[in-house]
Amino acid sequence: MTIRVLVADDQAVVRDGVVLLLSSADDMEVVGEAGDGRQAVQLASELRPDVALVDLRMPELDGARVTAEVVAADIGVRVLILTTYADDDAVLPALRAGALGYLTKDATGEALLAAVREVAAGRTVLDTAVQRRLVQLLVSEPGTAAATPPAAPVPTPPAEVQVRTEGLTRREIDVVRLVAGGLNNRQVARAMVVSEATVKTHLNHVLAKLAVEDRAALVAWAWRHGLADTMER
Repeated sequence: MTIRVLVADDQAVVRDGVVLLLSSADDMEVVGEAGDGRQAVQLASELRPDVALVDLRMPELDGARVTAEVVAADIGVRVLILTTYADDDAVLPALRAGALGYLTKDATGEALLAAVREVAAGRTVLDTAVQRRLVQLLVSEPGTAAATPPAAPVPTPPAEVQVRTEGLTRREIDVVRLVAGGLNNRQVARAMVVSEATVKTHLNHVLAKLAVEDRAALVAWAWRHGLADTMER
């Protein structure tokens, strides 16, 4: 199945580079290009691509507004933000508007292609820096704690106790710590001296055991359970 992509970026050089990269993938087709937000919304409505790859800072309408309008139109277009910015003022409005993915422009070409495929499949993709920031907001936002009764502070139990309690093996706990530290699968594999396939297997087991949906949810779980903070630096 070919993934049809709309590319929206007001910088022609960047747009051309992204189009060239996407066109090099056998399973992708660039069906349209937009140089401003208004044109992006119009082309999304007319062309109905599988994925709209949208810059955050554009004339006419910014990426968050483009996302909101495309999502509200309910035409089956999924939005992946590709931008230079990863600050709160940039990230939160775009995600709240309904973007499924958020990557910064320092991502590799391989990561971008993988992100397009994930978003096309309806899965969430977040840049590592964005994941960390969202987790920080989640654990520090005052309203978050209001949903559950306050609990007395207790010391974080040793990793061995957490492994036994959660049903995770020692190697699975190691994977969780490294992922929570912002490492991708390749970096985790290097750190653990195993193959990427082994890392993926461990991750699949972890997600199933913890009943969490994706990598971002796993990072949040790790922070809540103290595993991110216990990682060696």
